[in-house]
Amino acid sequence: MNKHVMPKLTRRGFVIGTAAAGAGLAIGLDIPFGGPTVVRAADGSPEVNVWVVIRPDDTTVIRIARSEMGQGSLTGLAQLVAEELECDWSKVVTEYPTPGQSVARKRAWGDFSTGGSRGIRSSQDYVRKGGATARMMLLQAAANEWKVPASDCTAANSVITHTPSGKTTTYGKVVEAAAKLEPPAEVKLKDPKDWKIIGKGVKRLDTVDKTTGAMIYGADVKLPGMLNAAIKDCPVFGGKLKSYDEAKVMGMKGVKKVVRVSDSSVAVVADTWWHAKTALDALPIVWDEGENAKVSSESIAKWLAEGLDNSQPAYIGNQNGDAKAAIAGAVKKVEAVYNYPYQNHATMEPMNATALYTPDKCEVWCGTQNGEAAFAATLEASGLPAEKCEVHKLILGGGFGRRGMTDYVRQAVLIAKQMPGTPVKLLWSREEDMAQGKFHPVTQCKMTGAFDADNNLTALHVRLSGQSILYTVRPAALVNGMDTAAFQGLSPSGDAAIGYSVPNLLVEHSMRNPHVPPGFWRGVNVNQNAIYMECFMDELAQSVGQDPVEFRRKLMSKHPKHLAVLNAVAEKIGWGKPAPQGVYRGIAQVMGYGSYVAGAAEISVTEGSKIKVHRIVASTDPGYVVNPAQVERQIAGSFVYGLSALFYGGCTVKDGKIEQTNFDTYNSMRIAEMPKVECVMVPSGGFWGGVGEPTIGVAAPAVLNAYFAATGKRIRSVPLRDQNITFA
Repeated sequence: MNKHVMPKLTRRGFVIGTAAAGAGLAIGLDIPFGGPTVVRAADGSPEVNVWVVIRPDDTTVIRIARSEMGQGSLTGLAQLVAEELECDWSKVVTEYPTPGQSVARKRAWGDFSTGGSRGIRSSQDYVRKGGATARMMLLQAAANEWKVPASDCTAANSVITHTPSGKTTTYGKVVEAAAKLEPPAEVKLKDPKDWKIIGKGVKRLDTVDKTTGAMIYGADVKLPGMLNAAIKDCPVFGGKLKSYDEAKVMGMKGVKKVVRVSDSSVAVVADTWWHAKTALDALPIVWDEGENAKVSSESIAKWLAEGLDNSQPAYIGNQNGDAKAAIAGAVKKVEAVYNYPYQNHATMEPMNATALYTPDKCEVWCGTQNGEAAFAATLEASGLPAEKCEVHKLILGGGFGRRGMTDYVRQAVLIAKQMPGTPVKLLWSREEDMAQGKFHPVTQCKMTGAFDADNNLTALHVRLSGQSILYTVRPAALVNGMDTAAFQGLSPSGDAAIGYSVPNLLVEHSMRNPHVPPGFWRGVNVNQNAIYMECFMDELAQSVGQDPVEFRRKLMSKHPKHLAVLNAVAEKIGWGKPAPQGVYRGIAQVMGYGSYVAGAAEISVTEGSKIKVHRIVASTDPGYVVNPAQVERQIAGSFVYGLSALFYGGCTVKDGKIEQTNFDTYNSMRIAEMPKVECVMVPSGGFWGGVGEPTIGVAAPAVLNAYFAATGKRIRSVPLRDQNITFA
C-alpha cells in the first residue's frame, strides 16, 4: 500500500521519541548521488541516491523535499521520480528528508521552499534525474551480476530483464550492489511520449491517512513532558509590549510560567493549551501601540489614491510606445479606478510549532512551506550552530503562502529557550492568527485606455498604487528599488507576461507601504492585476460596442498560448451561443507562474444583488500535466479560494488593528455555494508551469464581468460583501 512514512502513528496518540528524532542528523553524509560507501535509511535499507531508497521487498521509498499542504505535490513529485526509475508504483512510499540532513549533506535535496507554484516546475528536472540515475545504477548492478552489458538489460515495474536470455531479477535483490556503484556521468531523461506514470491521474499517496484521521499535523504533536503555550502579540503592527502583571495569573490552574517572547509579545505556558489560553486572556497587559494606532482603512485608501496621480513617483514595469501622449491625443478615452483589499490566509490549522531546547540541541516540529527557512529561524532564535539544530517537517493544515513565513517557529524556540529541557508546543488562537497575519497587499489601480476613430485600442496606461511584498519580506530581491513581482500578469515577458499587444503601453507602480505586514498570499499579485486588466478589457469592449471575447482576440494575435486557453474556455462554455434564460456569462484570462489560464462563469442575479453561480469553466496550459486528476482539483480549489476572496474576503484596519477576528467576519465559500468547476487542459508541452495559483486570478473577473452582463453595473471594489451583494 502506498503510504507516506510519517503517518504510521495514530493521530491523537502521536508521540515522538527525542532519541529517534535526533537520529536524523546521524545519517548525514556528503554523498549526493551514491558512491562506494552505502548510505542507509533509518530502517537500514540502502540508498541508491538521496531520492531513492529500496527495501529488500522492492518497496521504493521516494524522498520529497517540497512540502505537502493539500496541493498534491507529494504525489506528483513521486510520479516524476518513479517514471524515470521504472519502479512498481504500487510499492511506492514517500518520506521527508529534514532540512538539517540536507544542510549536513551540502543541500543534497536542493530547494525546500514550496511556494510560487514551483513545487514541481522548478524541481522536475533534478528529481527526474535522481530517478533515472537510480535506474541506471540498478541496471548496472544486475548486469555486473550476470556479467552482461548493461545495454542488454531493461527495467519495468521494479523488475530487471536481460533481454537476450530472458533472465530477471528485482530492484530489491540488487540494490545493495547498486548502492556501491559510482553514479553515471551522463543521464538521459525519457522522451515525454514514453511516459507511463507522468500524465496519469494516479490516486494521491496521502488520501487514506487524511481521510482516516491518521495524518499527523503540527497541532497533533505530543512529546513526553510537553507543555503548551498561548501567545499574544501587540495587535497594532509596530507596537510594543509595555508591561504585564504575571502575578495575576501564576496561581491559575495549570499555569507554569509567563514569558516575554519578544519586544511585542508575551506567552503563558501551562500544562494544557486551554489553561494557557485562559490565563493569557486574564493576564493584564499594557501595550505601547505607537503612531500606527492612528491608521485606518480610510487613511490607507487615501494614501494609495494619492499614488494614482501621475505626478507622483512610480516604477515602470512594462512600456512600449508613448502611452501618455497617445492618450492625450486620442479620439476616445476610457478611465476607471479599481481597488483590492487586504486578505488573510486564514489556514484551517492556526500557526503552531513545538520546540525542545537544551544548551546542546534544539529541535522543532512544525508544518512549514519552507523547511530551510524554518531551520534558519531555529538557528537564529536558539543561538546554536546548524549541527545542533533540526526541524522535523509535518503535513500542513493549509498554507497558501502563510507558512512560508517563520515568525511562529521563532516564537516557539524563544519560549522553549526559557524552559530548557522541556518541550513546548506553541499554538496560536484563531483570533491571534487573524490579527497577526501576513496579508495579501492592498492596492489600487487607475486604468486608462484610448481609441482611434476606428475604435482601435491605441494606448493603455495601468498605474498601480500600493504595497510591495518584496520591500518588506525580501528587500534584496528589489531591482533598483522596484518590486518586479508587483507586475505579475502585466510583465513584458517571463512567467507572468501580459497577453495583449497594444501600440502604446505603460504599466507602472507607485510603491506605498502601510504598516500592515504583507505576505505571499496564494496567487500573490496575479489576483488583483487580473481583476484590473480583465474587468477593464470588458469595459473597453463595452465602450466601443464589441464582444468581450472578440475584442480580446484582436489584441492577442502575438500571444498564441494566451489565446489558446481563452478560445478553449470560450468554446467549452458556449460563448457566442445563447445562454440559458436569465443566465449571463463573463470571461477572463491571465498568465502566472509559467502557466496560461482562462476562466468563464455563468451566473444569474435576482433583486439586483443576489448572485447564483451556475457554472464555472477553466482552462490551463501548464506545458506538461503530471497528474491530471490533481490539476483538476487544484483548479477547483483555486476557484474556491478566488471566489471566497471575491465574496467574503477583505480585511479592514481600525486604530491600527485588523478588525476581522474569526470566520464570522472573514468567511469562505460553502459547498452549497460552489458549482462544479469544469476543467479543460490544453498542455502544449515544452515548458513546465505551475497549477496551484494562476487560476485564482481569473475567478473574480469572470464573475464580475458576468455580473455586469446581467445588471449593467460595474463593480470595481471587492469584496462583494461590502457592496451588499450576496449569494442567492
